[in-house]
This record gives sequence, C-alpha cells and structure tokens, in this order.
Amino acid sequence: MNYLTSTAVALVAALAAGSAAMAQEHHFRFQSSDPAGNPNFELQHVFADKVKELTNGEVTIELMPVGTIVDYKETPDAIQAGLIDGHITDTSYFAGRDPAFGLIANPVGAWADPAQMIDFVENGGGKELMNELINPYGLQFIGVSTPGLEAFVSKVPLDTVEDLKGVKVRSPEGLIANVFAAAGANPVNLPSSEVYTSLDKGVIDAADYSVFSVNQDTGMNDIAPHPVYPGFHSLPLVEVSMNKQKWDALTPELQAKITEAQKIFQQTQIDTLHQRDLEAVEAAKAGGKITVHDWSDEERAKFRGIARGEWEKVASQSEMAQKVYDTLVAHLTDKGLMAE
Repeated sequence: MNYLTSTAVALVAALAAGSAAMAQEHHFRFQSSDPAGNPNFELQHVFADKVKELTNGEVTIELMPVGTIVDYKETPDAIQAGLIDGHITDTSYFAGRDPAFGLIANPVGAWADPAQMIDFVENGGGKELMNELINPYGLQFIGVSTPGLEAFVSKVPLDTVEDLKGVKVRSPEGLIANVFAAAGANPVNLPSSEVYTSLDKGVIDAADYSVFSVNQDTGMNDIAPHPVYPGFHSLPLVEVSMNKQKWDALTPELQAKITEAQKIFQQTQIDTLHQRDLEAVEAAKAGGKITVHDWSDEERAKFRGIARGEWEKVASQSEMAQKVYDTLVAHLTDKGLMAE
C-alpha cells in the first residue's frame, strides 16, 4: 500500500470514527409530572423506548419520575437552566405564570373525546400557541398526549345540565369550579384523599375525580352509582417539550423521529387507557348496581356554552389568554361544536 493510499484509508477511518462518536452524543433527561408506578408514567416509557428505536440509539432519553430533580411546577426553569433537558407534564401546572397555560391545558367542557383536543393542537393552532407560551422559557413543544376524558362520579342521576343545579360537587379551585358554579352546582374544594369518605357521608353528591377505570378500582362507583361516562368536563393536555437550543441543534431527521415517537406514545396512552375504561364500564354494568349515564351531544354543547362564559373571564387576564380563547372558540365553531 503506497503512502497516499494509506493516508486516504486513515482519513476515512477517522471520519467514520468521528461520525460514530457524534451518533452517540444525544442523551437527554426528561422529568415526568407523574410518580413511578403510576400507569401514566409507565406508558411514558413508550416515548423514550421509541426514540431510541427510531433513531437507532443516536438519541436516548432517561425518563425520571416527578420530583427527581425539581418540583413539578419548576421544570420549565430547570430545563432552561440545563438541570434537565425536557419534561412530560400537565400544562395546567404553569397557570400561575400566565392564565393562558390553564386555559389551553384544560378548557373545561370543550372536549368530548381526546381526538378533538389533539385535532385542535395539531391542526387548529394549538401547537403554535404552545410554542408561543413556552419558547420564552427556552422550551420547544414536541407534542401532546392525554390520559383521556375523565368520567364524572355521582350519587344522583345526571342526564342534563339542568340536573347539576344544587348538586354539591367536589372540584379543584379555579376554572373548573367556576364552570360548575355557573352551571348551577355547588362546588366544594376537597383534596382527592377525602373524596371517598365525603361521598360516603353525604358531604358531597358528586365529584370531579379521575377516569372511569380509576373511579371503579377505587370503589367510587359503588358508593356513587350514577357515573357519567364519557365525562363532559375535564380532559387534560399533557405536553412533551424540551430545551429549545438542544432541539434546534438536532438534525431535521432526528427531530422528525422524535416527533414520530411522541405520536406513537400519544396513541398508545390513549388507546390503552380507553380500553381499560371500556372494560371497567362493562364490569360496572354487569354488577347490576351501577347506572352509567352518557350525555347527549346537545347537553354537552349546553355545558360547553356555559363554560365559554368562564373562559372569557380567563381570557381577560392576559394577552396570551385572550389569544388562546380566540383560537379555541374559532376552532370549536369551525368544527360545529359551538354556536357562533
């Protein structure tokens, strides 16, 4: 082998080694807002696993449970500071920074199905709003998921909005409590740990608690045998976001693969939890003591119309909240889910 040939071979080898080294440099740490062992946290591993698979190991994600590095409300600051690289979290936790976060995260009454919320985010202006909200914190929005539409726990039959009048409803403070009050119910603020005993003792008549399968597993439906499923009120937006500088440093091909992995996670979470709900509904019905109520599209639209009045109040609190409100209402109107 002559000198030129051997030099060329060495150069090619060096370039190949350099490329191999570069292919292993993207390791990111994401913190979840869910604890280890929680079904949502376990499903979030689908995202990490698919990122590694689709990028052939060029990008790896270490997923950590809530509180591992910082408090769940502090992850945007931690991402910007480089303490962690990303998060999978309920966007409503940041409503204290701007009410727009709370409005886009859970516009109470807006959605009757996860697909409706995902369509808004992916095609109705939602992802652009998310980036406008989080880019100032140094974050890039990758995509959305959700544990699904919550069921509604009730000791009394509820088939219409009118039936909510006078009902004592456990509800978190804020927008959701305001919407229930506007609908004629009497919201009661209680921690989740007190819901079961409060229902059992008659302190409350109904509760915003969780998805149907969780309500069934915890015995809520046994003491409150008139659940509304699918629910009509709460469907949380769970965002997958990461450090914007680190995102921008990735090739378009890697960005596309990470986005694809997020979509797979989204569909897996929704399908898995929906199937668990369906199985729980069938088990509840088979027992003969639980009556599942399903509101008509007309009643859901009535509740959505009442909720809109409360969304307007939130919209008046900041420029971004107004922008979220305007985009949301335009989308719902365009989809025939809200009257002009």
